[in-house]
Amino acid sequence: MATKEFNTMLLDNADFLRPFAVNLTKDTEAANDLYQETLYKALANHEKYNAGTNIRAWLFTIMRNIFINNYRRKAKQKTIFDNTPEDYLINLKQSAVSNGAESSLRVKEINSAIDRLPEIFKMPFLLYMDGYKYQEISDYLHEPLGTIKSRIHFARKLLKEQISRF
Repeated sequence: MATKEFNTMLLDNADFLRPFAVNLTKDTEAANDLYQETLYKALANHEKYNAGTNIRAWLFTIMRNIFINNYRRKAKQKTIFDNTPEDYLINLKQSAVSNGAESSLRVKEINSAIDRLPEIFKMPFLLYMDGYKYQEISDYLHEPLGTIKSRIHFARKLLKEQISRF
């Protein structure tokens, strides 16, 4: 296809791209930039267009790909990479000094709350905490799967009520 024919076809079919650009970007200025970049890429790659195919679909694809690439590029620019050797301190939301005694008391409180659970809830919950899957617990205790799930759910609920939050 000759360049002059392609340019004519491009100009005849370019007007429908503006509303699509506005729909993608939700911003008039960004839509104009996207529209211009799409036309530029179409002109620069006119040899890749197959004559007789739908030029509108080809232009839509170019615009959509440009939009996606720009979106990904912006998302990467917003990501901050910190390669400092003390990066664990940057994201630490707790105090710099841990309180081992407080942690020990919390573990004891949780274990005593688990011990106070009714036996019907305690066994499935302990197995779940040990890493067994619901189906494995169901098979081991010879109980229906739904029963096991609800017992673990109620055990969690009881534990939330028993354990005080800090």
